[in-house]
Amino acid sequence: MRYIPTTQEERQQMLEYLGVNRVEELFDAIPARIRTDQPLPLPDALAEAQLVRHMKELSERNISCENLVSFLGAGSYDHLIPSVVNHMTARGEFLTAYTPYQAEISQGVLQVIFEFQTLIAELTGMEAANASMYDGATSLAEACLMACNVTRRSKVLLPENLHPEWVDVVRLYMESQDVAVQMIPWNRDTGAMDMTALATEAGSDAACLVVPYPNFFGVIEDIAQLTQWIHDAGGLLVAAADPMSLGILEAPGTYGADIVVGDGQPFGSSMNFGGPAFGFFACSGSKLIRRMPGRIVGETLDSEGKRGYVLTLQTREQHIRREKATSNICSNQALNALAASVHLAVIGPQGLKDASYQCLQKAAYLRSQLAAQGIQTVFSGPTFREFVVQADVNWEEVNKRLLDHGFLGGLALGRFIPELDRCVLLSVTEARTKDEIDRFVHVLGGLS
Repeated sequence: MRYIPTTQEERQQMLEYLGVNRVEELFDAIPARIRTDQPLPLPDALAEAQLVRHMKELSERNISCENLVSFLGAGSYDHLIPSVVNHMTARGEFLTAYTPYQAEISQGVLQVIFEFQTLIAELTGMEAANASMYDGATSLAEACLMACNVTRRSKVLLPENLHPEWVDVVRLYMESQDVAVQMIPWNRDTGAMDMTALATEAGSDAACLVVPYPNFFGVIEDIAQLTQWIHDAGGLLVAAADPMSLGILEAPGTYGADIVVGDGQPFGSSMNFGGPAFGFFACSGSKLIRRMPGRIVGETLDSEGKRGYVLTLQTREQHIRREKATSNICSNQALNALAASVHLAVIGPQGLKDASYQCLQKAAYLRSQLAAQGIQTVFSGPTFREFVVQADVNWEEVNKRLLDHGFLGGLALGRFIPELDRCVLLSVTEARTKDEIDRFVHVLGGLS
């Protein structure tokens, strides 16, 4: 549908109907101190044909990125997606915005969500999972709030080697709920959480300890030891897990994690310049499941004894009073969750293990090849898929020059962590070939 603007006469008629003289009066409820009194820095208006041409030019810039070989990760990864995933998610039965309140006409969608929950529970080693969340960062924030509700405590222990943008999201959520956030430093040698610093932290008043698994630097944390520490202090262990790593790493539930969250982008969702994807959320025990945010689909029997699916638990839907809600989340990323379900069902347990193993081995190969070029790994801790290297160069400038050679370079860490301004975070997925890695090393060696 083309955009057809309203005329000045039509706008005046609407204002008269509303009983106001100017459009600005509609915003009087917003305090003047946070309203701008300057015109927005927008370019001049374009005719329709000019605007269409301009938008096509912008889109063509994006399309060109498809030809880049990516070594960029830090939360969004270039993983292989089986073609059947897009084929299934494009079917009309699923490609809809309808929310499955009326179970009698939504059995297909509800079954898909039920299967998704089962897959996530099995993957994380937990007893229950919800229908999905908006993304990994908000899933983690909701997990921290849930831990506070369960323990009746108002302090969250957050590691500094968690993704900085996830830290920002959690902080924002906690500030609005008067929950204190205590940051735990990372060990400068291993890149893992500093156990010495954690030992000095009084955990008796902490609702939870968040453990990235692996962390922002790609380093694998000692989740067993950390789980024991927070449980001894009476708090909950929240694992922020990379789902692809669970193909070869033990599930967090094996170590006694209470809540497992993460971003499901590696399964069925392309990078898409950062989204959309979905967040997953799983927990253990009947005590926690009723505190879990979002919606949960359950299996039941109808009046004829046939299997059916319904929304079993809902924390905040239209028909639930707001004061009774355990969370403000009232939806889920059904289409992306469907893509993940198809992806996991197609590759199966062995396929997931193979993909994870390739990530591990190819990252190790890149690391060894870079070392031969004098570009050394920064941290000694074991890593999965991602690792940090250091060289006396401006990595932002190097990344710009890599684009000219057809490569999307790693994340220059100085953007987030000033002390690592000569470091870059590189990611290698199963999609990378040996030839691509070798060419990348050759080009990077010449640039650095």
